[in-house]
Amino acid sequence: MNKTEMIEAVAAKANASKAATADIIGAAIETITEAVAKGENVQLIGFGTFSVQRREARTGRNPQTGKEMKIAAKNVVRFKAGAALTAAANPVKGKKKK
Repeated sequence: MNKTEMIEAVAAKANASKAATADIIGAAIETITEAVAKGENVQLIGFGTFSVQRREARTGRNPQTGKEMKIAAKNVVRFKAGAALTAAANPVKGKKKK
């Protein structure tokens, strides 16, 4: 599902216009991005948590040449799925009859 398909699906479920839904989804993404840029965690209960972690500098290898190279330190965004999202991705199959 891409952003356009998501806007259409949410608009249909919320019985709202696509334009209003696009504005709301855009604002939500912008708000999450701003919070993560400040180093804050964004926790959406049942969905998941966006967080920022520091990845230290390290030495790596160029896979084409095998030559060592330095990889700079940087911040990375992590997402940990919530219980409800994880459960939706792993539905329980029917129980076996005895």
